[in-house]
Amino acid sequence: MALPDAGTAWPPPAWAPYYRAMAVDDAWYSGDPARLARLYGRHPEVRERRRLWGRRSTEFRVRKRETRLHVPLAGDIARTSADLLFADMPTITVDDAKTQERLYVLLDEGRVQETLLSAAEQAAALSGVFLRVTWDADLAPRPLLTVMQPDAAIPEFRFGVLRAVSFWRELEGSTTATVWRHFERHEPGRIEHALYEGTPDNIGRRVPLTEHPDTADIAATLDASGDSMATGIPMLTATYIPNMLPNRLHRTAPIGRSDYQGLHDLFDSLDEVWTSWMRDIRLARARLIVPEGYLESQGPGQGAMFDDDREVWHGLKIPPTENGSGITLAQFAIRVEEHQRTTDAIVRQAVQTAGYDAQAFGLDGDGTPATATEVDARTARSMTTRKKKTGYARHPLADMLHVMLAVDARLFTRGIKPERPRVEFGDGVAESEQQTATTLDLLARAGAVSTATKVKMLHPDWDEGDVEAEVSAILAETGAAAPDPAGTFPM
Repeated sequence: MALPDAGTAWPPPAWAPYYRAMAVDDAWYSGDPARLARLYGRHPEVRERRRLWGRRSTEFRVRKRETRLHVPLAGDIARTSADLLFADMPTITVDDAKTQERLYVLLDEGRVQETLLSAAEQAAALSGVFLRVTWDADLAPRPLLTVMQPDAAIPEFRFGVLRAVSFWRELEGSTTATVWRHFERHEPGRIEHALYEGTPDNIGRRVPLTEHPDTADIAATLDASGDSMATGIPMLTATYIPNMLPNRLHRTAPIGRSDYQGLHDLFDSLDEVWTSWMRDIRLARARLIVPEGYLESQGPGQGAMFDDDREVWHGLKIPPTENGSGITLAQFAIRVEEHQRTTDAIVRQAVQTAGYDAQAFGLDGDGTPATATEVDARTARSMTTRKKKTGYARHPLADMLHVMLAVDARLFTRGIKPERPRVEFGDGVAESEQQTATTLDLLARAGAVSTATKVKMLHPDWDEGDVEAEVSAILAETGAAAPDPAGTFPM
């Protein structure tokens, strides 16, 4: 679809179900109990469910302390997903040496790894994320890679391939009666901007960009013929990275699947268990039940109190009781074991359903060192999920880096040859020095590895010159070097 027609419903009916699902995932991702309470108190599809965060108790009416607790497991899942993908930057290379040198500058000065970590975390929570290439010569002498949110985008796919996308945002000055929306539509070779004045449920009318201060400066950068600008390159300046496919709720659309899909009941149950656990602790606080004669009046209308810190008391005229003092201690047991086991079971099921191993979330680890085989076995599910996600991310990332080089060659760095980079992710598992040493020792005993190969395994980041120098030093120290034809040996 092109930019919205004046007077159409908002959000677009075709995208309203996606936005509603993202709103639920976003509330869990935020880790904010207030947002969860607002969502489940009014959401048209979930407010009738008997969830912990959908309940309204008398505690709110009498302004008592909130006793419901929230465990931010959803945020932990999203962060783990991002760490698996981009904690180590993938290897990004091109053939041309000058272009490669400039690419290093763009990746470093543009903080691309930080951008990708942020994108991957949000993609895990909200089903996917968009990357956009833009530029501002006053801000930086290079193109910029930015993250765009899926719940503020209207993509256009053809045969599962993104051919255009419209990003939108609500501007400052919007009220419950009037909403200002800015649209930025990306298509191959062109970017179009539009400003609408409407209402919360209607797009309203299209107005000139100069009518709002947030878009007035954009108007000066556009072509004189209209509200768009030519990028000067044939590629689309935005791309979509799905978190995982398919989306089980919308199987026919190429929209990604959130890691939280199907986990909302487990998230709510986990909060229920923690709330119950803390309730046990509150109820288990020692309390004294005393006769009325032990209470001191605070005056008319002020009630009475018993000071349990007081050390000296005058005689009280009270009848004897069965226990001799009239004071009863009330203290209940805390069901620690039951709550702990229930919590672990819920967390384990949630992270496994999301596609990760329990060990990544502090479960199944006994603190003892593990062999490489044991580590592989414990992380097999997470590594499989990682491989799937890198497959979805590799091509869109290469496309945007190609666009960055093309924009850079056109506007900032003359003379470089834009190429589509090769993006290669590592294996994602780093062995400890002890594990590497054990592997090398076994290979050496079997006589199945050369000194050069051992050095490369120990130092995979070294170039050939460094490897050759280290091999020569090792052979010289061990006396294994070939004799010098002149009759001398390496020192």
